[in-house]
Amino acid sequence: MSSKIDAKTLHRLDIQGLDQVPEDTLAPLASWLRLPYVLCAAMATAGVSLASPVILWLLAPIALLAALFPVHPFDLIYNHGLRHLTGTGPFPARGAPARFACGLGGVWLVGTGLAFAAGNMMLGMVLGWFLVGLASLVAISNICIPSMVFRAIFGPPQRNTGAG
Repeated sequence: MSSKIDAKTLHRLDIQGLDQVPEDTLAPLASWLRLPYVLCAAMATAGVSLASPVILWLLAPIALLAALFPVHPFDLIYNHGLRHLTGTGPFPARGAPARFACGLGGVWLVGTGLAFAAGNMMLGMVLGWFLVGLASLVAISNICIPSMVFRAIFGPPQRNTGAG
């Protein structure tokens, strides 16, 4: 596996709170680190497409657990299964910005589900597709808007590059 990661991807992962993880640890995991977001985006897409509060409410505790703990529940799929097939190490702990994003997502999922349950299809669709868009953005590009908001409030990543 490569021990290098392109600067853009590294910066995006740093914004998500992985700025204390060595670059050579992140490099072989970089594409796999999107897995939890891909799964969340897929489940949210199903929930919104079907206007299903149940699907959204099933995803909400997963997101909220990801906010409370440094290991996303979907990280466990990789850590206890896929990584043995890929020959890579386990995922590092998720940083506060990513956990903030998951907490926001969990609350958003509950709200979107409530909108559908109340019969407010327009509000549910607007909230839901916006959430799916944000989850898809991080799943595809590692650009995490809620992590950027966290960084704007609490300060930029502090990667120690060894220079200086």
